[in-house]
Amino acid sequence: MVINELKFSRSDIQNISSYERRMNDELKEGEIGYYHLPDFGYEILNEISKFKNRTEFKKVVLIGVGGSSLGVKAVYEMLNPKIPLVFLDNIDPFDIENKLKDIKFNETLFILSSKSGTTIEPISIYKYILGLYKPKTFENFIVITDIDSKLEAYAKQNIAVFNIPKNVGGRFSVLSAIGLVPLGLCGVDTKKMLDGALSCKKQFLEEGDDTILQKAYHYATHKNAKINVLFSYSTRLKSFNDWYVQLWAESLGKKRGYKRVGLTPVGLIGSKDQHSFLQLIMEGVKDKTVTFITLKDHSSAILVPNLSLKNLESCDFANSLYMGDIINAQARSTMQALLGENISIDTISLDVLDEWHVGFLVYYYELLTSAVGLMLGINAYDQPGVEVGKRILKNLLSNK
Repeated sequence: MVINELKFSRSDIQNISSYERRMNDELKEGEIGYYHLPDFGYEILNEISKFKNRTEFKKVVLIGVGGSSLGVKAVYEMLNPKIPLVFLDNIDPFDIENKLKDIKFNETLFILSSKSGTTIEPISIYKYILGLYKPKTFENFIVITDIDSKLEAYAKQNIAVFNIPKNVGGRFSVLSAIGLVPLGLCGVDTKKMLDGALSCKKQFLEEGDDTILQKAYHYATHKNAKINVLFSYSTRLKSFNDWYVQLWAESLGKKRGYKRVGLTPVGLIGSKDQHSFLQLIMEGVKDKTVTFITLKDHSSAILVPNLSLKNLESCDFANSLYMGDIINAQARSTMQALLGENISIDTISLDVLDEWHVGFLVYYYELLTSAVGLMLGINAYDQPGVEVGKRILKNLLSNK
């Protein structure tokens, strides 16, 4: 179960009803493809199983950046499946060399993931791998890309290809082949992930739960707070925070006519960031809202031993307590402190981090992003600012 509680007053339904209709219009028109991935994703599960059954490997290497990597890494680190997944997600030469030094080529599956098919970082890394290992066949390679992309034209001669729907943007593509293929091949139960996402879709788009719309409206129209802090109380959610930062920054930071709008995302991990960034939230400028994610079950039963150490007796109040109970109490105490400062917060509580809950959480944040985009009056699905930098880079390198 996933429970989202809003610790601020809800708005009159009349204020948000028009946005609800517009989200449903986006859903029905079909131009924004991620809405339908919980339904359509099941179609490729059999293809993934067939590929897995005919290929033996002990490790997977995913070559991809941005939307082809961040969401996959988020899910992978939340679930920690049996087969290791190595991410080559930055064209940092030291990082690439370091991650490949222990790779045994014949025991490894390489996945080249690029929606456009011409993103310079993954293609360059892929070329390096070809030069390094000089493969004679491509049986342990997969390509994930758009239908009819130049990368598909290259790969379809001798490499297995999985396609992404063209109307699904990279940062919204976790529940497409972008995420399902590498995660499924690593042992994640991707059907349960899709089941969780489908449950989220039904709750918020079909059954009339307006919690996401209420939250989006409060944060998008807040007079002072233009920064949303995601305070996740589990280290396993660190890469989820990174994906959330990409999702909001790339989707919501836009020009609206001559005006610049957006909500700045910040990802924190509890309890460690209580000892740093929390000070700024508590006593700095009140320009932040905060979302807390907590787990009821941390999948561990370790506790603090009942030991009393000389001169450290003041810490004995935690003796014999489960570590999971302590971190959850820290989350609650931080919530109370922020409420005491009249800072807008909401809480997302997950029973446990498993495939179903992860699928629900991913789709929840995608819906929330769409809702905030509508309320800011911008297109949440393009990224013109990013494309400018790509064009400049091409010119710089071409003129060398």
